[in-house]
Amino acid sequence: MKMPKLVWLLVIGMAVNVTGASFIWPLNTIYIHNELGKSLSVAGIVLMLNSGASVVGNLIGGQMFDRFGGYLSVMTGIMVALISLVGMVVIHSWPWYPVWLILVGFGSGIVFPSIYAMAGVAWPEGGRRTFNAIYLAQNLGVALGAALGGFMADISFNIIFIANLVLFVVFFLIALFGYREAGQLHKGRKVEEVKKIVDKSRFHALLLICAAYCLCWIGYVQWQTTISSYTQTIGISLQQYSMLWAINGVLILVGQPLIRPVIRLIEDKIKTQIAVGISIFIVSFIVTIYAENFVMFVIGMVILTIGEMFVWPAVPTVANMLAPEGRVGTYQGIVNSTATLGRAIGPVVGGVIVDLYNMQVMFGVMIALLVVSFVFLKVYDRGLAK
Repeated sequence: MKMPKLVWLLVIGMAVNVTGASFIWPLNTIYIHNELGKSLSVAGIVLMLNSGASVVGNLIGGQMFDRFGGYLSVMTGIMVALISLVGMVVIHSWPWYPVWLILVGFGSGIVFPSIYAMAGVAWPEGGRRTFNAIYLAQNLGVALGAALGGFMADISFNIIFIANLVLFVVFFLIALFGYREAGQLHKGRKVEEVKKIVDKSRFHALLLICAAYCLCWIGYVQWQTTISSYTQTIGISLQQYSMLWAINGVLILVGQPLIRPVIRLIEDKIKTQIAVGISIFIVSFIVTIYAENFVMFVIGMVILTIGEMFVWPAVPTVANMLAPEGRVGTYQGIVNSTATLGRAIGPVVGGVIVDLYNMQVMFGVMIALLVVSFVFLKVYDRGLAK
């Protein structure tokens, strides 16, 4: 089944956007902690505020999509983020750096649910393949951005800020000229025109699956925050740490044929796909507890990556299946805000645990949260069965 042109443009735009963002997001904690001289707890709070702004942006972006269509919502988010990135290039000392991060989070937050919702509406018959294509685009961006970001950071963080801005301008141009037809998908439709939804079971199911999703992200984000700082203390270089994320992105791209037979076996069992992924997440953290060198971290990252290939595309697919007519943007906004909420809570929880105790305790807590996520996954669709 051929992918529509608009979905291809959404995939390309996502890849460019995430490449730029990936120059810096794996290094945020290192920049705040090492370059600006702030504690891990402070770094965690800054990233929490960045993610909190993204949560608000996600919810607003989803509502804007349902009310005004994808083109206006995407362009609004891009303009907010673009202004913030210009500010980051000009001045990135304390306390301006956190200010720009918060604004970038808000603008990007508006963009992401709109892209997911546009893709779902433009190619509804694509199912999981629709969201897997966007997921692959994101990880192509992660692979390129993270690999280049570490090398650029060794030269100067200024180069990273400029490169991020340049790629975001490219994304702006792709959206400006390529996403106009998205407005036709929702022309004239408004939220108040969609009849009131009496059956709330789909929404309740969405909230339960999102609770599991959030707990997964709290664990996952430790690789971007506490683990990133920890690697510096045991002699792993910035280039090596960035290479972990390059491995993550490349493995997601080349590993698709390896997991495809498994996906086909459980293609109609989204719940099972997520359960398999969470189980693999737990194995990854168990392995990483004992990591003391770069090779062990590579093994932990490979296992983590296999887990995310099952979970991350599955949850937006569930949201698209659950969404009633006229609520696609809202449901995708909730899913994206849930992921962002996990990214917001994770750095603070992980940073405080490491500051008060140690890395081993942090790993133990994350494993416990992943076990709890199974409970939400188990019950999320019970109301639907009734």
